Amino acid sequence: MMMIPRRRDFDLWDEMFRDPFFTESENKLMKTDIKEKKDKYIIDIDLPGYEKDGIKVEIQDGYLTVHAKVDKSEDDSEKGKYVRKERYTGECSRSFYVGDKVKEEDIKAKFTNGTLRLEIPKKEDKKEIEEKKYIPIE
Repeated sequence: MMMIPRRRDFDLWDEMFRDPFFTESENKLMKTDIKEKKDKYIIDIDLPGYEKDGIKVEIQDGYLTVHAKVDKSEDDSEKGKYVRKERYTGECSRSFYVGDKVKEEDIKAKFTNGTLRLEIPKKEDKKEIEEKKYIPIE
């Protein structure tokens, strides 16, 4: 019986799950950090490879939505076949609930070195708490 040593640098399962079929949604995800401060929230979203002109931030019905679009069009002068293509081309978006009291003029946005930073003030929705009413049981 002959034993064949396993190659440590190659694992069929790892290679299979690195295929774009399994990781396509991971490529579109906007990696996000949200920090809470005393009077505001700070949202940092990684958007590497995107240009400022391809990013739009909107607020509607209490939801803040970030849309990002990148188009890496191919240069026809450089012909060739891709062996592997991992850089994302297309659109993605992500939404955050910020409340109905926050307006577009309250939000500060800055895009630097592939990171979009949003500063959103805390605005409490003051709702009156109704007193509990009990139903008598006979």
